[in-house]
This record gives sequence, C-alpha cells and structure tokens, in this order.
Amino acid sequence: MIELLKVLVCMPFLLYSCYSDIKTRRVTNKLWPIMLGVAAPLIIYDIARYGIPYVKWTLISFIFIFAFVYILFYFGAFGGADAKILMVISLILPIYPALELISYHLPVAGMPPIGLFTFSVFGNSVLLTVVVPLGLFLYNLTQPSLKDALKRPHYMFIGYRSLIKDLERPHIRLIEQYEENDGNVSHRFTTGGMQLDEDTIATMKEYDRKGLIEKRVWVTPGLPFMIPITAGFISAVIYGDLIFQLTLHFLL
Repeated sequence: MIELLKVLVCMPFLLYSCYSDIKTRRVTNKLWPIMLGVAAPLIIYDIARYGIPYVKWTLISFIFIFAFVYILFYFGAFGGADAKILMVISLILPIYPALELISYHLPVAGMPPIGLFTFSVFGNSVLLTVVVPLGLFLYNLTQPSLKDALKRPHYMFIGYRSLIKDLERPHIRLIEQYEENDGNVSHRFTTGGMQLDEDTIATMKEYDRKGLIEKRVWVTPGLPFMIPITAGFISAVIYGDLIFQLTLHFLL
C-alpha cells in the first residue's frame, strides 16, 4: 500500500514536469523539494518499518544515481532537471515497488535482478526515446517535400524540413550550418544542431530572399526528456525493466 502511495505521489509531479518541459524546455527547481516533502511521511514510515536495511538501500540508490547522472550532466548528455527528478525518485522509491492491483501483480514481467528502481526508470526512458526518430521518419513520409527529404534520408530520423518563414518557432535547431562565400552558400551537418537566434534567422531569410538556399531547410526539434522519463517510470512500475527483459529475450 505504501509503495502504491509513493507511485501516486510521484505521478502529478512527473506529469507537471512534462507539461513545463514541453512549454518552456525548463522545469523549476522549486518542484523537487515539494515532491520530496509530500513523499517525506511515506519515506519516514518505511524507515520506521524496515529500519537500517531500508536506510542502507536508500543511500545506495541515491549515491549510485547521483554519480551516474552527474557524469552524464558533466558531458552534456543530460539536463539538470532530468538529473534532479531521478535523484528525488531514488530517495522516494529506492527499492523496486511490488504492487498488487485487483488481481494483477506489478510489474507484470517480474522483478529485475538489480532492485534499484531508478536505474530501471532511466533504462526504460532511454529505450523509449527510440520512438522519437521513428516518429520523425514516419512524419517525413507524409510531407509534400518527401522527394527532397529523400536526398538526405538519414536526416529523416533526426529532423524535418521547415519553411524559412517558420524558423521562429520555439525549440527547434538547424541541422546544418550555413556559410556564404563569394556569393554562394554552403552547408554542412552540425552535431547537436545550430541554435536559431535572431541573427541566424535574419541571415537565413536574407539567403532565402536572394535565392541562395532552398525554401525549406532541415531542422531538429528539441526533445523534452521529461516525457521519456515519465514514460520510463510508468513502464517500470507496470511492466518492469525493459532492457533486462530484452536481454533475456535475446539470450534465451
């Protein structure tokens, strides 16, 4: 019952973080102390019920996830809010929750050998991001500019073609960097995408006005990673550890 309450406490904060991440690509730091504060009575109850072993697993869960996400954050592979929510989850649910709803036992795939719940959440979230490039590819297949898109089919998994006049939309980046030399504009792939500030957009519009570039350019949308984290949390609670189950599938 306590584990179910912990899951239910986490869900509103995860859903709100998704909403905020989609709207602004930011999540306020004020959210995490509130989330931890709301769950504090449940954490204290478990400490009183299980004692030192529970405290030990909580510390192991937090220290491991802190070190893991800190390394990812240091190398720019992870956002600050993404790291913080995983650290909070590691304190609220240090051990994999075993739930019973009606006649169902969750997770339906059973417990993974490593009982650190947050690592399963993270692993699931990374695995579920695979749907993003697949979704972009399918989206590109439905666009009128498909013929031009097929000139660079690998781009179809990381972005889409946008009209120059639409570059002011928030949370998109250019896939290619454009440079003008002797009246000609060259373009090359840029890792991570090129930021679209006012000067860059003005330059692109000028190139378009002069007919130096095509009417559509490749852009990539910023991924609000709170969505995969939330999906990873839900799938870990209901189904289990996706990476562990895939590994079993290929080994057996």
